[in-house]
Amino acid sequence: MQYRKFGRHNFKVSALGFGCMRFPLQAGADPIQESDKIDEEKAIAMLRHAIDNGIDYVDTAYPYHKGESEKVVAKALRDGYRERVKLATKLPVWLAETHEDFDKLLDEQLNKLETEYVDFYLLHALNRRTWKKIMDLNVLDFVDRALADGRINYAGFSFHDAPDLFREIVDAYPWSFCQIQYNYLDENTQAGRDGLKYAADKNLAIVIMEPLLGGKLASKPPREIQRLWDASGLQRTPAQWALHWLWNHPEVTTVLSGMTTMSDLEENLRTAANAHPNQMGPEELQIVEAVRDKFHSLTKVNCTQCGYCTPCESANVMIPHIFTLYNNALMFEDAAEARASYKRVMGNERDAARCIECGICEPACPQGIPIIEKLKEAHNYLSRE
Repeated sequence: MQYRKFGRHNFKVSALGFGCMRFPLQAGADPIQESDKIDEEKAIAMLRHAIDNGIDYVDTAYPYHKGESEKVVAKALRDGYRERVKLATKLPVWLAETHEDFDKLLDEQLNKLETEYVDFYLLHALNRRTWKKIMDLNVLDFVDRALADGRINYAGFSFHDAPDLFREIVDAYPWSFCQIQYNYLDENTQAGRDGLKYAADKNLAIVIMEPLLGGKLASKPPREIQRLWDASGLQRTPAQWALHWLWNHPEVTTVLSGMTTMSDLEENLRTAANAHPNQMGPEELQIVEAVRDKFHSLTKVNCTQCGYCTPCESANVMIPHIFTLYNNALMFEDAAEARASYKRVMGNERDAARCIECGICEPACPQGIPIIEKLKEAHNYLSRE
């Protein structure tokens, strides 16, 4: 296992972190509807095996597995394992209605995690709406207090919005770290490459989430993509390519992987053994760029998930999510999964057919997407049997 310095602080963490939002489930459990049915025996065995093999960054959160992840992590970290890791969890900011709620939520999490403190505490999934809300509730006073009384050791945030807001949040507090979505397809999504550089220049440790885009970059790629990987002459899986590309960035501190099987864990451990910065040569980087370009050529809607079109005030349509399903169906040649997910959107009455064509969303889109037209196109494709 390779280790990297944690921002401005004088310690290192493993280059591979264990993300605890995709634990193995009990046989027959539906991953969407029954994600709380964790196979605890397998999950605990995996997490302990990871720690025994050098992973010392463990990341969970209040809502993962419908609130059960923190409890299972606590069980896995018994018997001396807690002392061997840096434990991260996240404040569910959307649940806070008063300033006092911040303390109540943290104390609840400490109880679930069976610990007196967490090493890394993040304000979870910040966006423009939640950032304003919690700033109005004086969240930074709470962060100061939790640091001072020892309930948390280092403060950070995870982020899902536009680059300008990311810079604003970075500058708002002396954070130790941030967590951003980043992979070779998402260089310009949310915080993006500019955000990565900005945070690194501020000496923040940078934790990467969704390195494999929810597993899509690890699955069997479209034939056109596989031909590009094969042409490299290198014996790497798609997941290894994606992880090597991330670890090639010296700004990256640790990469979180939500591993569901022991074989996933073993492969990632082998890959992490060579997680060096600046390890990829120009030819390798050109191959990744070619793969990225090919994936993007398969994209039907140039949506960056910035969220400016939301909320859909007129019909509550899940605009960015629908475009993601549509794009993924074609990019990853998996129409069945996308259509199954879209059925759930339809069941919640938030599908594209609900659009009343008010047009409010279109001027808000920085990409200039003809949203009404593309929603019809996506619905026609995704609603097919």
